[in-house]
Amino acid sequence: MIEKKQQSGEFTLPVRVYIEDTDAGGIVYYVNYLKFMERARTEYLRTLGYQHYALADDNFQFVVHSANVQYRQPARIDDALQVSARLKKLGKATLLFDQQVRRGKTLLCQAEIKVACVAADTLKPTGIPEALYKEFIAASEGEGLNG
Repeated sequence: MIEKKQQSGEFTLPVRVYIEDTDAGGIVYYVNYLKFMERARTEYLRTLGYQHYALADDNFQFVVHSANVQYRQPARIDDALQVSARLKKLGKATLLFDQQVRRGKTLLCQAEIKVACVAADTLKPTGIPEALYKEFIAASEGEGLNG
């Protein structure tokens, strides 16, 4: 998997559209854009040294709180896409991401995704662990991604 960083602190993940991502007409099914964005956020987190499945060991996990999505143009089977995740706002227990799906320079879909940190055992809001919080700050300034 190839990721790249940009000076803006933006993380980009390449994604290929497969037949399972599309409807009968070969167009990407709308909910799959959210799956692509989830993958980008997961890989973004991985570049910071964290893996979703291991977070519960430290009694926290991230859950999507809300998503505001705009669909602009369709992606089609076999398209090579770039899915970006940029941390827009960092709160004590929340993250707000700007995310985009592009085919080349063409914007296909964009979203603002709010993610909450919760205790794994109770699913109640909890603060982002301090070490990870600092990693998010560094990454949002363009450091640490793929580093």
